[in-house]
Amino acid sequence: MLDEALKGEIQAAYRRVLEGLELTPRYGQRLMIAEIARTLGGIEADEAGKRVSDEHVCVLEAGTGTGKTLAYLLAALPVAKARGKRLVVATATVALQEQVLHQDLPALKAHSGIDFGYALAKGRGRYVCVARLDQVLEGVEENPTLSLFEREIASGGDDFQALAQSLGEAYGNGRWAGDRDSWPEAIEDTHWRRLTVDHRQCTNRRCGHFGACAFFRARRDLEQADIIVANHDLVLADLSLGGGVVLPNPGDCIHVFDEGHHLPDKALNHFTHRFAVGGALGWLRTLKKSLTELNAALAVQPTLARLLATLPPAIEALEPKLGEAFALGHQLAGRPEGLADGEEARQHRFEMGRAPEALRELAGALLVIFAELARTLESMADILRESLDPEKHTGLPKEQAEAWLPLVALLHGRALEAHALWQAFSESDPEGEPPRARWLTLERFGADPELSFSASPVSAAHTLAKSLWGATFGAVVTSATLTALGRFERLQERAGLANRYRYQRLPSPFDYSRAVLSVPREAVDPADREGHERAIVDFVQALGDKEAVLMLFSSRAQLRAVEKALPKALGERVLAQDRLPKRELITRHRARVDAGEGSIIFGLASFAEGIDLPGDYLTHVVITRLPFAVPDDPVGATLAEWIESRGGNPFMRISVPDASIKLVQACGRLIRKEQDSGRITLLDRRVLTRRYGRALLDALPPFVREIDGVRQ
Repeated sequence: MLDEALKGEIQAAYRRVLEGLELTPRYGQRLMIAEIARTLGGIEADEAGKRVSDEHVCVLEAGTGTGKTLAYLLAALPVAKARGKRLVVATATVALQEQVLHQDLPALKAHSGIDFGYALAKGRGRYVCVARLDQVLEGVEENPTLSLFEREIASGGDDFQALAQSLGEAYGNGRWAGDRDSWPEAIEDTHWRRLTVDHRQCTNRRCGHFGACAFFRARRDLEQADIIVANHDLVLADLSLGGGVVLPNPGDCIHVFDEGHHLPDKALNHFTHRFAVGGALGWLRTLKKSLTELNAALAVQPTLARLLATLPPAIEALEPKLGEAFALGHQLAGRPEGLADGEEARQHRFEMGRAPEALRELAGALLVIFAELARTLESMADILRESLDPEKHTGLPKEQAEAWLPLVALLHGRALEAHALWQAFSESDPEGEPPRARWLTLERFGADPELSFSASPVSAAHTLAKSLWGATFGAVVTSATLTALGRFERLQERAGLANRYRYQRLPSPFDYSRAVLSVPREAVDPADREGHERAIVDFVQALGDKEAVLMLFSSRAQLRAVEKALPKALGERVLAQDRLPKRELITRHRARVDAGEGSIIFGLASFAEGIDLPGDYLTHVVITRLPFAVPDDPVGATLAEWIESRGGNPFMRISVPDASIKLVQACGRLIRKEQDSGRITLLDRRVLTRRYGRALLDALPPFVREIDGVRQ
């Protein structure tokens, strides 16, 4: 039950923010504040502050214009402070993260009357390693500290030295905080990799530069912050490390996941393993060449000498096995001689995720060797870390340990990744559970062929249920689009959200009768590819000269074909995705509208979300085709097979609900402010002729409908 004093504090803060920012109270926003405060305030905890109740999550669909960022901050922050918890706000995109950090939080701090601090959390790899930077500046960047795999690609010596000099000066005099994103110019990946480390390579408090470390300085800011702004990936990465590594322990946090519809896909990406055979053979060959150097540097320590002696036989055992994997993969993909002329890539998915017996046996053998290699490298890394501690006497000079630890830790990471992939290929899937998706990919990298093995769970639900929802003190999941066909079931299934949690769709402040949803006579079934393409071209030619249009395509090939078929004069009005950077494209579109000219944006799926063109900047959204997912995704295809094998209908269970979410998002580009109006045109007749069409239309906001030119 929400404490009355806390309730009063939230209401008073809300009134102050409305007055300070001269905002009008919104019904949906008030409902959202109340729902979050009720959920989080009702969490029961023991004397140690550990949650003991299990209705601690609320899932809120709040459309554009609700003012959801201020709503969840106003509701969750006072509860978090009262319960002694930290508020972690995680977004899916950089744009929203910057808005929260640079607009919403400063506004809240200035006007709410709540005293709080906030900080941005980033992964270690976004920060410069001061020790590495120092080595470069002193000219002692020797082979051990520059990864074996990067020596050959390290380029632009003068450019790199000049960059390092600039970074060092700016960091030294406090003009730069040491994170990659705040440097005014883009830093090339090859350069940045030489200046940063991952969690295995970092020596933490044993590092001589610990006091000046950019990452740990940022961590100290986090320790003081009441609100931590992060992204979904960082929260998931922290959970995969056991929680409480980069961010506070999840049990001490209230999490808010904005853009929450992205969370299941982000989670799946974290649990996908990939192993490139050619790349692995390359780093093993380089390691073999460097064994003499390694022995000369480290074999003075008896345990390291013994561990180093196990590396040559491990490499000797791995190389032929990886050669077998290379040959078997080509054979299974139907390309024993490699890719055909003109063929850039080929993917082969194993039906129901079942790898053939020969591949499973080979995976089992590789698993054993990589497990041994990973254990050896882990033991070596542990000794090197201990050697950095002045109180430990390992028999290895500190300088040698410091020089070689980054490399050994990197090799350990590679071995662990390989172990995880081959474990996924060697294991059988549990009976009655969805299988893992398993597939291989043949690609060209310049003149060299590459074969990659990949494995992924088809759902992250179980992991999220256990590691996130089960571990957090409390959570809010919100987005403008969380329901599919008007229901939360699809999100629950994908994100592992329990039925007992609180779910609500909040009313929108917008008057959707100001927009017309049209399925015109020109709309055809996309199965008639040429007819559909002609219909799109004809429709573009009939658009008004002054219209501000966003036209969404489901395939790059069709976008290009329509663009090519347009008369030259009309083609000049088109701004096509991939021809220009997104930001430049939007800037040009706005400039044309400001000049009173018409402008047409041709975009793909990424333009159906996150594009904000209010008022006259967008008066017409054209959706060329219902946004069904392309059926070549191995994870989705494996899940569909499994559902079908159990008597289900994957099209109705997965494809239609997912298309519903994407269609709502695409239509949501039009109405961005309360006074916006315009037209949405759907050029896919299936919405009228197929039985799922009515469900897709009914899940959309209540636009005025116009079918074949007749208002409904």
